[in-house]
Amino acid sequence: MKKKILFLDRDGVLNRDVSYLYKIEEFEWIDGAIDALIEAYHRNYEIIIVTNQSGIARGYYTVDDMNRLHAYMVEELRGYGVPILDIFYCPHHKDGIIPMYTKDCDCRKPKPGMLFQAMRKYDIDMASSFFIGDSTRDVEAAHNAGIDGYLFSGGRLDLFMKQVWEQRVNEGI
Repeated sequence: MKKKILFLDRDGVLNRDVSYLYKIEEFEWIDGAIDALIEAYHRNYEIIIVTNQSGIARGYYTVDDMNRLHAYMVEELRGYGVPILDIFYCPHHKDGIIPMYTKDCDCRKPKPGMLFQAMRKYDIDMASSFFIGDSTRDVEAAHNAGIDGYLFSGGRLDLFMKQVWEQRVNEGI
């Protein structure tokens, strides 16, 4: 059976956007984020996080640092009964200082590479799946991958998601 996926950007959507976040002690959920994810799970959506992490290419933190933060997030959400299906990240940036990550890649949003990776890995119902991001590059990545994208401009994520759910119902999605 095809999976309905809620794709979410990380910084600025799930957590407060702290420049180059990798430290657990600096992590803070966006207001309403956990409630929004619980609602998505109750609507039978699986959750995939899709995030640009140029701090790796720039040498600000390592993949291991990022993975520790992601493990913390996943464990926190598991405590609320919300599993995260997967996390896709782009460690690249053309102006990086770590040679293996310094490049213009196909995965850095607004390019749809991470979404295509998810599509190859999972049997996704594209018509039902959608992306929530806090920048135009997130919405562009969604459209470039053939799914709906919605721009979250701050506030409570659960209230924003309520509007998105209503809009999708009204559109028959």
